[in-house]
Amino acid sequence: MQSSERRRYAVIVAAGKGSRMGAPVAKQYLLMAGRPVLSYTLDAFVGAFPDITIVLVHAEEDAGRAREAAAHLSQQILWVRGGQTRFHSVKQGLAAVSDPAVVFVHDGARPLVSESLIRTCHQQALEKGSAVPALKLKESIRRLDATGNYSVDREAFRAIQTPQTFLSEILLPAFDQPYQPAFTDEASVVEHSGKPVHLIAGEEDNIKITRPPDLWLAEHLWRTRHS
Repeated sequence: MQSSERRRYAVIVAAGKGSRMGAPVAKQYLLMAGRPVLSYTLDAFVGAFPDITIVLVHAEEDAGRAREAAAHLSQQILWVRGGQTRFHSVKQGLAAVSDPAVVFVHDGARPLVSESLIRTCHQQALEKGSAVPALKLKESIRRLDATGNYSVDREAFRAIQTPQTFLSEILLPAFDQPYQPAFTDEASVVEHSGKPVHLIAGEEDNIKITRPPDLWLAEHLWRTRHS
């Protein structure tokens, strides 16, 4: 099926509390260079594909903040309330998706994702069914178990990012499975459904804002890009 025959959806997961930030509001609504973090995330997808449909998954109590972050956009936005876990939030967002489509699932608190990466994910998903950005590990890692800790080969591991991108006929049926605690991202859900997951090169700047230093770094990187 040609790309022109498929709709594009970006399911933006912005329903988390972000307790590790220690802030009075969720991290995706904190200000970065004077604007909510989430607004930059939305801009990247609209910039990559002006015809994209945004499915914005938010906590009920943050509905006003979510609408404020998206107020500058003219694109179609579907508003969805989040669930108890990421799995449930994404599942509720996917209910708004119509086949056939290419579906991006992205963290609302990853504001520096590039339009280039989004387009690459799209193309690779069309070719292979899925595209999940991943980075090689820089630091040594060790495996822990009940008897101690052990060195492992870091070349055998990757750090996973978003947007995790899939054809709708792969992603939507995968989320019909019952929830399991091991479902920490969309790739784990798709993998458990029996479908392969294809990794592509991620981006160093595509950081997820989790703790206070992350927000400072993201703003610094953004200002450097736009200086």
